[in-house]
Amino acid sequence: MQLSDVDLTDLDAFEKGVPHEMFRVLRREAPVFFHPEKNGPGFWVVSRYAELKEVSKQPGLYSSERQGTLIMDPTPQDLPMIQSIMINMDPPRHRKYRKLVNAGFTRQRIEALRPRVREMVNAIIDRVVERGECDFVDDIAAPLPMEVICEMMGVPQEDRRRIYEIGNMMVGFDDPELGAETEVRNGYQNASAEMFLYANKLKERARQQPGDDLATALLHASVDGEKLSELDFNSFFLILAIAGNETTRTVTTNGMLALLENPDQLARLRANPALVRSAVEEVLRFAPAVLNFRRTVTRDAELGGVALKENDKLSVWYPSANRDEAVFEDPDIFDVSRDPNPHLAFGVGEHFCLGANLARMELQELFHGILCRLSDLELAAPPRRLRSNFINGVKEMRVRFRPQARAA
Repeated sequence: MQLSDVDLTDLDAFEKGVPHEMFRVLRREAPVFFHPEKNGPGFWVVSRYAELKEVSKQPGLYSSERQGTLIMDPTPQDLPMIQSIMINMDPPRHRKYRKLVNAGFTRQRIEALRPRVREMVNAIIDRVVERGECDFVDDIAAPLPMEVICEMMGVPQEDRRRIYEIGNMMVGFDDPELGAETEVRNGYQNASAEMFLYANKLKERARQQPGDDLATALLHASVDGEKLSELDFNSFFLILAIAGNETTRTVTTNGMLALLENPDQLARLRANPALVRSAVEEVLRFAPAVLNFRRTVTRDAELGGVALKENDKLSVWYPSANRDEAVFEDPDIFDVSRDPNPHLAFGVGEHFCLGANLARMELQELFHGILCRLSDLELAAPPRRLRSNFINGVKEMRVRFRPQARAA
């Protein structure tokens, strides 16, 4: 492959799998590469580990807020709503808002959730274990993160399926199948609006029936002495619902697929379940959920020897940095015991993933439950991937396993 063959806007290529050959060419020949786009000004592609960390640790120079964090350019009317979401904020504003929810995601609080999450995992497996086959995405990977974040936020059981469906629309806005209810281009905005409407409903419920949940805590939270506005509350719910649900679902599926495609590593894990923690880290490195985030350059600068101009669009690509040959030995090899493993799947710097502790715990418990209770796992059909260059997702993955009785 030549540098001229690289096209990270080709969604058909991503539907076949992450185009790692393109990233190898970029890391080798143009680690800071200007990429043209048909319906936009073009964008810089950052493909190496060092430069991605450099960008992530300078939020004042590489802004999340100026034009948001998606490669597609927002319309002027949509930009204020986008800037109200925490992931699209810059410091010092970002730090003020992040403090409001930090307490809900400490390592100690997450560990206290582990027994409840283990119960959820067993219930999820009980629903399929007697059948001997299922769609891994919908039946196993999706329910846990959805249940956990909805329980943390106080979302009633009867509403949780719709939250899951809206999240699918938001992360799959480029996929015609998931965006069928709207025009593909407007799918993200329409799904966001529906999520905001639901957040209003949740806020009113928390006001009338306060509980020990994040929704109630946010209702009483304040920034600089001021209560959160309706827009602030809705934005918090949106980012928690998406970041706490869709990404963990995606990594769970990607991890199971990596294990099924590397049966020697699956056998190692079954023989030594203590490797689950390092295996989860390897899954995060090998097949991260988020493919890229956008930043906007706030002043003329230089990155990797390349001159950047103010307002240039720049994108950082996590699957590429996670396979940088300068950092990882045999980066294309899936190794459940890899150590050290300084992957960047959760980002780095100002926007390091707020839910990293929660995601790790959920992944550990889910893979442990699968290893203990689902034997002879194998693919029943080729996985159907999401058509997206934003989320590294699988829409459907049919699997077979030995039918067994439910847990006592």
